[in-house]
Amino acid sequence: MKALRLTLESFRFAWHALKANLLRTILSLLGVTVGIFAIIAVFTVVDSLEKNIRDSMSFVGDKVIYVDKWPWVFDPKFPWWKFFKRPVPTVREYRLLQKNLSSNSQGVAIFANMNGNTFRAGSNSMSGAMLQGVTFDFRKISDVPVVEGRYFTPQEIESARGVAIIGNEVAKNLFPGRSAIGQVLKTRGQRFVVIGVMEKAGKNVLGITGNDNNCIIPFGAFAKMFTISTSGFGGVTPSIGVKGTDDDPGLLDLEYELKGAMRNIRGLKPREEDNFSLNRPEMLANAISSLFSVIGVAGAVIGSFAMLVGGFGIANIMFVSVKERTNIIGIQKSLGAKNYFVLFQFLFEAVFLCLLGGAAGILLVWLVTLVPQDALPLTLSAGNISLGLTVSVVIGVLAGIIPAVLAANLDPVIAIRAK
Repeated sequence: MKALRLTLESFRFAWHALKANLLRTILSLLGVTVGIFAIIAVFTVVDSLEKNIRDSMSFVGDKVIYVDKWPWVFDPKFPWWKFFKRPVPTVREYRLLQKNLSSNSQGVAIFANMNGNTFRAGSNSMSGAMLQGVTFDFRKISDVPVVEGRYFTPQEIESARGVAIIGNEVAKNLFPGRSAIGQVLKTRGQRFVVIGVMEKAGKNVLGITGNDNNCIIPFGAFAKMFTISTSGFGGVTPSIGVKGTDDDPGLLDLEYELKGAMRNIRGLKPREEDNFSLNRPEMLANAISSLFSVIGVAGAVIGSFAMLVGGFGIANIMFVSVKERTNIIGIQKSLGAKNYFVLFQFLFEAVFLCLLGGAAGILLVWLVTLVPQDALPLTLSAGNISLGLTVSVVIGVLAGIIPAVLAANLDPVIAIRAK
């Protein structure tokens, strides 16, 4: 109870002191405001950019391991020329994985992409679109948000029928003002009946339009139109995706099983190196996190210089405040005030001043996040707010501790005589 009363009394003294010199108070907290604004703004931009990029990468799926010839992140110690000798994933391997993998997987799919296609429907055409050949479980590997129509049936996939699921932009360009379901589009001399239209994704921060410019067809129909490469050179290189389960943290069980299955399928001896790569979305996510960690540290260093200036400003004002109130300190001590009461009185004043400046800086960052923009929506997180207030308190303590100690150790007799 005594500690609470002491705290409230110290804050009351600090508040009155700050109000008595309002202009000086405002000028003092400007440095802290700018510093906190700089630090929190950098962290907010970095966090928002990282979140948007991660969201932009949602097309690679969640809890998925991809079997590829090439790794997504290269090991500088691994000879690059060895990758060229690796075979590419095949339909046979896909079938064997689909048959042999245990309950560690929810689905297995093989798929391949080809960019730069031209689609036609009547007098309408669209260029630069992507054609994607997939098997039935592809919707478990990657998001296929069908909002009109339906997804493929297993029979359509197995018999390689001429059916397609198209993106929102493809539907608008080829079938303006009418439903695309049941309509026919042509590409590379083949006819496809539209059975589904995907949800509009729009451009993300990476400039990727998601599924908007995609046309998804059965893998068998895709293989009739393009040469599926067996070496990784000349033709389209497919990938195999395996969806993991929720009860397999880190997909470790699936990775071990998938690695053993692929080595067995390819007949690798125990001492032979893997001739395939198991890629995860986390590889890209970790690379992105490392990049943004560096950016965040650089931003924090830049913002810390502004905070340093603000801290010196607060310390200077506190020295002036102690000088102006020396005789009042002497009166308080002569009436029985303890040293810690005087210490807390000035320390709380410094902390309170920094908290005001920090809150003003955070408020400015929040106002910036309210500015509407499509390129990079900014979000001020609770963690960054807590960080800003914590840094403000620390700066207040560091800036006010020396003046507060000097004030607490003043001799009451000498202090009362001060002018």
